Amino acid sequence: MFSKLFRKSPEKAPAENCGLRHIAFIMDGNGRWAEKRKMPRTYGHAAGAKVFKRIIEYCGSIGIEAVTVYAFSTENWKRPADEVSAIMKLFTDYLSEAERSFAKKDIQIHFLGSKSVFPEDVRKRMEALEKASESKRQILNIAVNYGGRAELVRAARQLAAEVQSGVLTVDQIDEQAFADHLYTAGLPDVDLLIRTSGEMRLSNFLLFQCSYAEFLFPEKLWPDFHVPDLHECILQFQSRDRRYGGRQQG
Repeated sequence: MFSKLFRKSPEKAPAENCGLRHIAFIMDGNGRWAEKRKMPRTYGHAAGAKVFKRIIEYCGSIGIEAVTVYAFSTENWKRPADEVSAIMKLFTDYLSEAERSFAKKDIQIHFLGSKSVFPEDVRKRMEALEKASESKRQILNIAVNYGGRAELVRAARQLAAEVQSGVLTVDQIDEQAFADHLYTAGLPDVDLLIRTSGEMRLSNFLLFQCSYAEFLFPEKLWPDFHVPDLHECILQFQSRDRRYGGRQQG
């Protein structure tokens, strides 16, 4: 039933009807897209930023509760300085745009990862955006200076400190307690992870949250990934039998 509805009218199909509450994107292939066109890699990142905005808007229009994007990893600092500088410029440009337009959009913004590496003025802008948008409906998590292993270590240290101070006992530490100390505390686990460019790896992204996610690896590079491509990915997700370790029904 939902499949027929979604094929006929993807712009209005409610994603919650197929159990898709949280979708994550590894936006891969910007640099390669630019190199294919004999342009600098920074050109690809700028093109990818435009796609990011369209995809986020579409996800909100079909009722996806939470979207998480991998914008910049802790490992990305190893890239050439000019490329890192260009990515950071795009990030601060996005902050400026969000500051101007967030009041018109129903988007709650969170930044996943350590803010400590950013200049104080940028940190304050990030924190102000998070606070100003906290009553909005759709959740947008932007993973920047983020690493999945570092997130797990951070959660473990927080739990250890709570045990040490007597707030928590060792026996009270379970999966939910651990989840409550992640950057994504309070959000549903990832249902669908999409990595563009055909690369088939997580690259240290949402290691805990993707435990039962469905993975899709479209061949298209991120700047070539558009709403119809996401629509097809959601149809593929819908066709999956999510058993969570149990037996197939029927």
